[in-house]
Amino acid sequence: MSGVWSSSGVSGSVGLGAANAGVTGAGAAGASGSAAAMPFAGVFRSMVEQTSALDEKASQAVTGLLNGQGVEIHDAMIATQKADMAFELALQVRNKAVAAYQQMMGMQF
Repeated sequence: MSGVWSSSGVSGSVGLGAANAGVTGAGAAGASGSAAAMPFAGVFRSMVEQTSALDEKASQAVTGLLNGQGVEIHDAMIATQKADMAFELALQVRNKAVAAYQQMMGMQF
């Protein structure tokens, strides 16, 4: 959530629905054996870009609210919560990927 308020945080205006659709879509395509399946790196990159876009949208909404540019408070709060949820989702996906990598590195063959 701090990324929404600071300029050094992740910036973006991506919806969680789009991020989830990208992850589920890639999994469904991979499960069916489709050649058009997106690799995990592409899905993750897309999710980070969407998260960045949501954060940028939230920053603009908050700035517009503070400057009196006609942005309603509920719109700014919704944009802020979307950015926060998208960031939390991206963070958890990253944490799971790192944990899986560490677990694989600890295996002995």
